[in-house]
Amino acid sequence: MTEPCDLPAVDARRMIGCKQLAPSELLASCIARIEAVDHAVNAMVARDFDRARVAAFRADDAVARGDELGPLHGLPIGIKDLEETEGLVTTHGSPIFRDYIPLADEGIVARAKAAGAIVIGKTNTPEFGAGANTRNAVYGATGNPFDPAKSCAGSSGGSAVALATGMAPICTGSDTGGSLRNPAAFCGIVGFRPSPGLVPSDKRGIGWTPLPVLGPMARTVADTALLLGSIASDDVRDPLAARGYGRFYPPAAVDLSRLRAAFTPDFGFAPTERVVAQAFAEKTGLFRGAFGRAEDASPDCRGTDEVFEVLRAVIFLGSHLEKTRSRPADVGPNVRANVEEGLRYSAADAARAMTEQTAIYRRWQGFFERYDVIVTPSITISPRSWRELYPAEIDGVATRTYFHWLALAYAVTVVGHPAISLPVGVDAHGMPFGLQIVGPRGGDALVLSVAAALEAMLAGDARTARPVPDIWMLKVTGPISGMAGFIGFD
Repeated sequence: MTEPCDLPAVDARRMIGCKQLAPSELLASCIARIEAVDHAVNAMVARDFDRARVAAFRADDAVARGDELGPLHGLPIGIKDLEETEGLVTTHGSPIFRDYIPLADEGIVARAKAAGAIVIGKTNTPEFGAGANTRNAVYGATGNPFDPAKSCAGSSGGSAVALATGMAPICTGSDTGGSLRNPAAFCGIVGFRPSPGLVPSDKRGIGWTPLPVLGPMARTVADTALLLGSIASDDVRDPLAARGYGRFYPPAAVDLSRLRAAFTPDFGFAPTERVVAQAFAEKTGLFRGAFGRAEDASPDCRGTDEVFEVLRAVIFLGSHLEKTRSRPADVGPNVRANVEEGLRYSAADAARAMTEQTAIYRRWQGFFERYDVIVTPSITISPRSWRELYPAEIDGVATRTYFHWLALAYAVTVVGHPAISLPVGVDAHGMPFGLQIVGPRGGDALVLSVAAALEAMLAGDARTARPVPDIWMLKVTGPISGMAGFIGFD
């Protein structure tokens, strides 16, 4: 029998509205799952159970009275620990904020609550979201739900693990170099990077940069779209916020046979591991024929590495230079590396990067005149040990930066297109494999529709269905906190 915490969010919300499932019953199931398995993975790092229970009982009463219910009414939600949440410690994964308790909700949190979601806790993240290995000096490492000794990626790693293990049906996340998509791929769930401004951010330090975005995560495409519909909005505090954002839930039906799809394992430059390229070829070979046209092709991504390196460093300078100078002992190696890199660049370097970014963007627009979507692996490697701060090499070749292994994701970030990571079975190592679907400029609804169509098509095949972690194994596994190197930056 399916436990309430394992229900898709869409099904749970329908049952709540039909009085077949009480919000308090769903919350109790999620809390029980957290208490049963979180010792093994360390995903839900700050818990708000008491206030959540009060909110759930109020949600019960609203259903009983026949009140108009919000689209997320009664659904427990995990909030990434970079997003400020009123009355709940928000550390950003940094000792500097170890005891910081915000007085107000960040916009994305406020919108989720207004839609009826109930905050159950904060999910773990690397320090200030730097790097894609969810590990910090406050809460320690978060383990992969399929093997707690391996990385869950990041920086929304805690959210991905919470979803995969049934701790919450929906979670928030954010993405600069793939932080919604990378952990989704490693953990067998869905992560969606929307177009910049679609989910507004009132806390982004450099408001005009399109690189960092906020977005939804869930176990299915429909659940992801349900959350997106509640957190997408206008917000005058975000200069990139979109005034008209359309409808995303439910994803509209799409006829794949009328679409043109480009398939690439590496965008022509990403250091894709052989096991990932092999999984990509095998899995896409099972469904390529569903598209009207399916070709091996890639947009021209020359210069993407250099552009992302410079523009990312500029963002880190704006956000973390003062911390690095005033409290160097409390700043980890990934943040320091980006700040130090940024200090080496000149205004001419920044101008060159922005100019080249524009050129790459325009080349992509020409590419999308010939194709409707691009399909790639979500991430370049299969999960490795979380003790590895970052992959220094891939298939024996050195990586150029600590985030070079995220190139499949940041190729999309640089041009600002929407993209989703869809779970598609496991790789040769038995670890989850994620497929990235990239849409045209502003094509958020199309990406969700294509992902939903593929999800439905692939769900019945064990080779491509969403993998599910062994909950019993996690229950009897020893605490991750007992593993060597659990707490720390590196």
